[in-house]
Amino acid sequence: MRTAHRVETVRTAEAALMARLPPDALMHRAAAGLAAACADLLGRVYGARVVLLIGSGANGGDALYAGVRLARRGAGVRAVLLAPERTYPGALAAFTAAGGRIADDPFEVLATADLVLDGITGIGGRGGLRPETIPIARAARGSNAVIVAVDLPSGVEADSGEVTGEALRADATITFGTHKPALLIDPAREYAGTVRLIDIGLDAELPSVPDVEALQHEDVAQLLPRPSAESDKYRRGVVGIVAGSARYPGAAVLAVAGALRGGAGAVRYVGPAADAVIARFPETLVHAGPPAKAGRVQSWVVGPGLGEDIGAVAEILASDVPVLIDADGLRLLDADVVRRRAAPTLLTPHAGEAAALLGVTRDQVESARLASVRELAERYGATVLLKGSTTLIASPEPRTAVRVNPMGTPWLATAGSGDVLSGLAGSLLATGLDARDAGSLAAYLHGLSARRAASHGTPITAWEVGEGVGFLG
Repeated sequence: MRTAHRVETVRTAEAALMARLPPDALMHRAAAGLAAACADLLGRVYGARVVLLIGSGANGGDALYAGVRLARRGAGVRAVLLAPERTYPGALAAFTAAGGRIADDPFEVLATADLVLDGITGIGGRGGLRPETIPIARAARGSNAVIVAVDLPSGVEADSGEVTGEALRADATITFGTHKPALLIDPAREYAGTVRLIDIGLDAELPSVPDVEALQHEDVAQLLPRPSAESDKYRRGVVGIVAGSARYPGAAVLAVAGALRGGAGAVRYVGPAADAVIARFPETLVHAGPPAKAGRVQSWVVGPGLGEDIGAVAEILASDVPVLIDADGLRLLDADVVRRRAAPTLLTPHAGEAAALLGVTRDQVESARLASVRELAERYGATVLLKGSTTLIASPEPRTAVRVNPMGTPWLATAGSGDVLSGLAGSLLATGLDARDAGSLAAYLHGLSARRAASHGTPITAWEVGEGVGFLG
């Protein structure tokens, strides 16, 4: 599991660790990892031209101490002091003693740099880069140098992943101790480039529950439901799908496609697209409706391509099994009804649907994805899967980490892909996974399938994504 912690948590953990260490020991640990990562990126350190962009405080100190190590290996290292009166004094003295030089003209040294270390603001920055720093940051980005962020790209909000002003986009970010939420969540994530975590001994000081976490392959393998020798199709779970309409029969077919590959033993379909569903998936159990008379299920999926059938949504919400609500079902949603449900509810909006549920603009949701998914989960008392470039899954329990799924690809922005995801997640609910795990696992498998389908760099369809889930091992 990849985990991330808020700035306040990181600072508290660092303070506890530093109290037991000699002065600057933690900074030296960070600088050692940072210098080694820079050496890897350079390939050859001797003779390389390295520019350090140094802000105030510890972030600039990390960069200066890394500069010391690079200078000792023969690099030509120049430091641009953006706040000379607040530069970390011990690090600056060590830097000049090692042969590092202070740049008189930042633009001159940036023009010929091989690597630029961004030590401007780090995790303490707020509100984007200062106006006087922006021209220098732009010159760095416009050069041919590799841009390496120290702990976090300067200008992004560490805790939220928001980018409220101008920020310096990095090719790589070397972060220390733990990931910061902004390194996992868009839009800030796109500024980080490749992220490398350096162990500085902080793990024992961090709380066991992070603020944000991301599943990795081994976590997914452990969560995947597996049938036992005693399993039959009903013991594995039955998922009910209420989707599609005369106008959108394909939504039903795609939702069923996802559901059949989610691990449940059987899929019941209720709706007007039964002929289209049976034509493609003869194993589906179909019923004309209403849902309550379709037979026993362990979960329901309602909403994809549904149209205005508010009665179906109300009937599904009145059931006593886990329910996933997507697409048209979200437009017909009553927050009070959702909050009163005893069984789990999983909402799966994209940014536009989330904006409508929150009464804000789509831009507001996309710029503050973490805050938006948390607010939705709290307001509706439900688990919320906010789809997007990084999919976020938030539980209504406030002390539970928000899950982030980085496995997507821009090729997933195609009609019907959300219908496949709904069926997949609903099927996982039927197997007995809780809403958070079902949503997280579905998002991961959905994204991984899309990546494989798009591996040749060509457009993909929702159908290919659904088909691909069945071949993931």
